[in-house]
Amino acid sequence: MPGPLPSARHEAWMDAALREAERALATADVPIGAVIVGPNGQLLATGRNEREAVGDPTAHAEVVAIRAAAAALGSWRLDGCTLVVTLEPCAMCAGAIVLARIPRVVFGAWDEKAGAAGSVFDVLRERRLNHWVEVFPGVRQVESAALLQRFFSAQRA
Repeated sequence: MPGPLPSARHEAWMDAALREAERALATADVPIGAVIVGPNGQLLATGRNEREAVGDPTAHAEVVAIRAAAAALGSWRLDGCTLVVTLEPCAMCAGAIVLARIPRVVFGAWDEKAGAAGSVFDVLRERRLNHWVEVFPGVRQVESAALLQRFFSAQRA
């Protein structure tokens, strides 16, 4: 499902998320990176996939970044923040985004197998839930997808 048009700030914030994705490669984790930007545009938190690194199935980039942002703010409510992630959030991450009250999500590549921001499910804009999220899809999509394709090609080789 298409969303509103991204801004130049979204493109710039995706740089930081792509850097986090690259860092995940050092621990053999799927290269997905996320950042959370505060209401004033300041970088609050970063996260990358750490499932392999820490042996935690919930250590997705988004969840790691949400935990760090909540700690930085001293609140579980991330009102006014923007989450930027290199891959469309899955159902677990989309649920965490809704529960954290994050109003905006910017993502790079679509996840046609497990995405929950418009491809397979649309948890972020589900009107039956108590919070809805503005979604900016496809920001730096080619770069985000290429990083994942290189990783999975190497896994199959």
